[in-house]
Amino acid sequence: MMSRRRTQSLFADAEAEQLPDSTTSAPLAERMRPRTLEEFVGQPQLIGEGRILRRLYDGAGGALPSLIFWGPPGTGKTTLARLLARRSDAEFIQLSAVFSGVKEVRAAIAEARETRRTARRTILFIDEIHRFNKAQQDALLPAVEDGTVTLIGATTENPSFEVIGALLSRTRVLTLQPLTEEDIETLLRRALTDEERGLANLHPEISDETLARTARAAAGDARVALAALEAAVEATTPDENGVRHITEEIIVEALGRARYAYDKGGEEHYNLASALIKSLRNSDVNAALYWLARLIEGGADPIFIARRLCILASEDIGLADPQAIVQAAAAAQITELIGLPEALYPLSQATIYLARAPKSNAVKCAYHAAADDARETAREPVPMHLRNAITPLMKRAGYGQGYRYVHDDPRAKEEMSCLPESLRGHEYYKDE
Repeated sequence: MMSRRRTQSLFADAEAEQLPDSTTSAPLAERMRPRTLEEFVGQPQLIGEGRILRRLYDGAGGALPSLIFWGPPGTGKTTLARLLARRSDAEFIQLSAVFSGVKEVRAAIAEARETRRTARRTILFIDEIHRFNKAQQDALLPAVEDGTVTLIGATTENPSFEVIGALLSRTRVLTLQPLTEEDIETLLRRALTDEERGLANLHPEISDETLARTARAAAGDARVALAALEAAVEATTPDENGVRHITEEIIVEALGRARYAYDKGGEEHYNLASALIKSLRNSDVNAALYWLARLIEGGADPIFIARRLCILASEDIGLADPQAIVQAAAAAQITELIGLPEALYPLSQATIYLARAPKSNAVKCAYHAAADDARETAREPVPMHLRNAITPLMKRAGYGQGYRYVHDDPRAKEEMSCLPESLRGHEYYKDE
């Protein structure tokens, strides 16, 4: 299936574009796409004064080079491609690599050749170009090389690995960064106040704090943020004055909350397992053996029990006794090898060892402290000096610059931070 969009339908009717149908079924993120580069939010390294996309946009009457936009979802790759096409008055054909193959590529190129006869250029935009295999990418080469099409590819994956070398050498790779929280807030406020394409006619009211939470939770993805805002506004019943008060709970629901599936059918089974773990944690050998026996005699899967022992060995003992996890792992292996009834002995041995072992939850605390920071800084980039410059493209982008090899430079241990700059000095694991 070839999904194509042409400049005539996208951009030619300026009046229709500026006055969109308020009843349109297009998602908010689609309706709010910037119509000019001046409306575009984010990516100052590309569209700032004197930067490459600004120069290409301002001089769009000239030849536009083939480009690959590399960056996370929702950062503006498709929008930038459309803006360049509109500015250059080129024919715009859009393919999705998810649904398209060699047949669709060849059809697009054939159409571009016909357009070329009218002295008009064609921009071929391929979304998720990394999903094209080698044959599909090879089919693009002749048309890119002879100028039949100007290729703009969009990818969330490193082009060094996902785009063939021949095609990569004929394109310029431009890297997009995740949008900042401030960028996302700007987009959300614009959608809330826009009466033509946004949500202003629904009279939403949302606190600054909740809006900031939405921006943070979107993790740099404008599409996620706008979709959540739209869902929250539409799900909120207006009050007697027609105002929709968007609460934090509604936003959280719209964003989606991670939930774990839980089978309530075996409640007593899990009650017994809980009693075993809590007895082990409390170093109560006799109670732990009792609850172990209740599980085994009740017909519990011995592998289930072994897994719980392995978890406790790290979560509640950890480095206070490094042999604890060895005992638990050995019991699990033996249990899988021999099964019940004989497996009750290694399970009992591990249970006794774990109950008697010194307890520490330092490993657990260390991980969760790190996880809290990881969630808060989910879009924090890996520092450039910690990245491997595997390809020339990555080396030119600054990968690996500033890295110090600690075996040759012992001072690097103290002087070179391996955390993102915003987390420098954070400590997670604490010896007891």
